[in-house]
Amino acid sequence: MQFRSPKGYTVTGQLGFLLLFTGLGFIVAGLVQMLMLMPLLPKGGLPETQQIEAILKDPAHVNLIRWMQVISTFFLFCLPALLFSLLCNGKKIFWLGFNKHLNIFQILLGFLIMFLANLSAGLFQEMTEKLLTWYPKWNAMAKLMEDTYNNQVQAITQFNNPLEFAISLIIMAFLPAMFEELFFRGALQQVLVKRFRMPIIGIILTSLIFSLVHASITLFLSRFLLGMVLGLIFSYTRNIWVNIIAHFLNNAIALIQLFYLQQTNQHVEVSKMDMQLGTWISMVAMFGVFGLFILLKKHSETNKLRIYAQEQALLVNEPTGFPIA
Repeated sequence: MQFRSPKGYTVTGQLGFLLLFTGLGFIVAGLVQMLMLMPLLPKGGLPETQQIEAILKDPAHVNLIRWMQVISTFFLFCLPALLFSLLCNGKKIFWLGFNKHLNIFQILLGFLIMFLANLSAGLFQEMTEKLLTWYPKWNAMAKLMEDTYNNQVQAITQFNNPLEFAISLIIMAFLPAMFEELFFRGALQQVLVKRFRMPIIGIILTSLIFSLVHASITLFLSRFLLGMVLGLIFSYTRNIWVNIIAHFLNNAIALIQLFYLQQTNQHVEVSKMDMQLGTWISMVAMFGVFGLFILLKKHSETNKLRIYAQEQALLVNEPTGFPIA
């Protein structure tokens, strides 16, 4: 028998609803982007790609573009996850991983794991770049994608003062981290773990999708690694706040780097921001990640038992509820 949600939906049904809401969110996100850009487009005729690119690069529109990105991410990731959980699990956002069972050690270890994983990510990027040299067409496509992404990043990271940078930390680092974690770990990973009944398979598939969504060939393996790390953090803690904070701090470090490069008039290349520390240092960092996960598991055992007990108590009160573990 398939595991069922608190509202009695099978795993197949849950996955179907999540895909449906994600598809609708994708359509709405595209419409929202066009509605926000329309007042800036020349009147008459369909907008051309070059006109849109000119708008995106114009410093006068930087705040609009930032909010457009955040609102689009909300419709693409956050809203589908919330609607999915409301339909399949009920009104309690507990089922997405929101609970009070966490401690300072989990938060600290989550951040340290992400930090060391980033040190290891440079090795995977280097491997990808070497592999791409054997495939000229893929290499050219990868460079085009990175140039496009670099231009977008440069357009939205023009900070005029520290206050603007502080606000950007919220709308460009915290909110995207929360929206992505709700969707990928709070919703998708939990469904896939139940579907395959093996946590590692669900985590791997979620991480692959997570990396694909970020649309980078050069950074595909490194983003997959970070997705795996975030997936394991959630699997060990069962608390989405640990993931959100770790993801936010990871984003914040990248934003601080961009702010520094801008202030020192240096060229921004997002694909070059992962630290390239050499094979041995990257391997040591990777072993450090394994060690920290052992500590994270130890400091999460009690909280996981409390979360499990809360799950069972909530299921008792659901007339259509079925055991999920």
